[in-house]
Amino acid sequence: MTESLPVIDLNKLDTGQCKSWPFSQDVCVTCGMCASTCPVSGIDGFDPRKLIRLVSLGLEAQAVESRWPWICTMCGKCENVCPMEIRIPALVRNIRALRDRDAVPGHIHQGITAALETGNNLRLPKEDYEFIIEDVAEEVAEEPGFEGFTAPIDKKGANILCTIHNKLVNTHTEDLKHWWKIFHVAGEDWTNCSENWEGTSWGYFSGDDDAVKIMAGRIVEQMERLEVKTLLWPE
Repeated sequence: MTESLPVIDLNKLDTGQCKSWPFSQDVCVTCGMCASTCPVSGIDGFDPRKLIRLVSLGLEAQAVESRWPWICTMCGKCENVCPMEIRIPALVRNIRALRDRDAVPGHIHQGITAALETGNNLRLPKEDYEFIIEDVAEEVAEEPGFEGFTAPIDKKGANILCTIHNKLVNTHTEDLKHWWKIFHVAGEDWTNCSENWEGTSWGYFSGDDDAVKIMAGRIVEQMERLEVKTLLWPE
């Protein structure tokens, strides 16, 4: 037996409900350019045009409850080819922001909570973080041409401050070495920081602008504390 789909009476829709959304969703011509360039189009029936149409029709609740906004990678390819210049990734973030935080899928909100409470998405203690940085630096120092290499932490007055993607002190420590080696060969003056070093603001991906502001503010505070003027944000 085929499951019947709910029927929406178009005459009863509140098409003005999302009129204030500043993303130009109401000018969509459903040309399909966005869908053709979207890397996840078709997954669970996802099509950027469908999401835009939900908002245009005033079906805010359906858009917020849908899985589609969380399938989107927010790569921006759709916006780049849209002839009507609809701000699709920004619209997706707005929809995500309306989702109850406890209903945010996956580990994104858990990571944000951890970062706000501890300074990083992993809840990695300061001493463990410093041990990993020093251990990887010792590995670099064992390579020819990098004798005596060290990875400075909390060096005051350095030219560059590096934030670090949490995965680089978790499962991809080898990737820490690439820019470290460049700094060493270039004779660059740089440093890591021991606190609030997280370089991945998951608040961006979940539409949590308050969290984004806090995370960015903490990086600024580290720059001021260490008297560093230039930021390298690998994320």
